[in-house]
Amino acid sequence: MNSNRIDGTWEQVKGSIQKAWGKLTHDDLDVIEGDRKQLAGKLQERYGYAQDKIDEQIRRWNEGVDESVIDPAEPPMVR
Repeated sequence: MNSNRIDGTWEQVKGSIQKAWGKLTHDDLDVIEGDRKQLAGKLQERYGYAQDKIDEQIRRWNEGVDESVIDPAEPPMVR
């Protein structure tokens, strides 16, 4: 796996990303297009989190490719 790419078909993954990080817009997702660095940048822009926190959230999300791996006690990144 290329560590700079998000696993899965991008069209399928977009919905899961938007559920996990609801502040991301459809335009943001079009810019990201499966690029992990773009996702991290947009998350930092929208949520203001530190890079290490974003990296951990993306890693946990990517392992499960499902919003249930995100800590539900840690808003606003979660539903």
